[in-house]
Parts: sequence; structure tokens; C-alpha cells
Amino acid sequence: MLQPKRTKFRKSFRGRRKGIAVRGSKLSFGEYGLKSLGTTWMSAAQIEAARRAVTHYLKRKGRMWIRIFPDKPVTARAAGQRMGGGKGDIDRYVAVIKPGRVLFEVAGVPEEVAREAFNRAAVKLPVKTKLVRKEKQ
Repeated sequence: MLQPKRTKFRKSFRGRRKGIAVRGSKLSFGEYGLKSLGTTWMSAAQIEAARRAVTHYLKRKGRMWIRIFPDKPVTARAAGQRMGGGKGDIDRYVAVIKPGRVLFEVAGVPEEVAREAFNRAAVKLPVKTKLVRKEKQ
């Protein structure tokens, strides 16, 4: 699973998920991308499941880029624990996703192949997505 090698602070605040993505909203590497239409926390396991779905369908053809990284620690307490006792231990890492964020990119494959690969990946993700393509200059 993806997670940071080291962090400045062990635990973080939950934050607010508002607004649209300013950074990471344009295609940078590939010809086709999978863009988020909603707001969510995407766990490292969900990113990995989508990555496997795309690479399995592409059959080692083309090139794929993951444009998100789970760098936000989420804490959890054991079930049935009484109130108090401080903040829980780190349970998982998530990536904060806002509308307009490009999640994955692919290049070197036809559009139909990229569309089907991204459809298979989108099923694994907790947010609605759409396919975007690079504009021709």
C-alpha cells in the first residue's frame, strides 16, 4: 500500500473538504485521464485496487501514471471503547480528493482501451469520475 515514508506530524486534523481542485486538474503526462467529479477521502487500498484494474486490462501495453498519493493519516479507535483516552492510533492513510482532480493518466493506447480500463477502475473508487482527453494543438 502507498503511504509516506516519514511525516512531520504523526496525526492530522480532519479538515474541510470544500471547493474544487486547483492543482492536479489538468493532464500532465498521458493522453487520457480519469477525473474526479466529487469529493472524498480515497484510501491507499482503493487506489491500489484501481491501479490493478487498469494495469490488468492494459496487459502491459501503454504507460500509466498515478496522480494522487495518500499522505493524510486517519486515526481510529477500537470498537467498544469508552469515551476519553485521547486520539486513536493511525488506522490508514488517505488522499483528499476534490472535484476536478485527475486521478490516473494513461498514454500509448487507443481511446476505447483507455475508456474500458478507466471504467473498470471507476467501479473500485468511492467517487463518480469521467474520462478526459488531451486537447490537440
